[in-house]
Amino acid sequence: MSRLLAVLRFEEDGPAVTGEWAALSTAERTYRNWIALYGSHPMAVIQLIEIDDAGEKQRVLKLWTRAEAEGRG
Repeated sequence: MSRLLAVLRFEEDGPAVTGEWAALSTAERTYRNWIALYGSHPMAVIQLIEIDDAGEKQRVLKLWTRAEAEGRG
């Protein structure tokens, strides 16, 4: 079973706040909550990442930045 990781950073390659879950619904809820809480910060990068069973491969499922969000609006 793959794991899901939510990652929040305020600077590129900087320290990260992370959370890890087995349930996609929980990981997605955290991802959305972090956007609501921290998304107005100009440097915030929020990711939802899937990690394979062996922990060797990661796939970014969702990526949010303020710049991308403003570009869509």
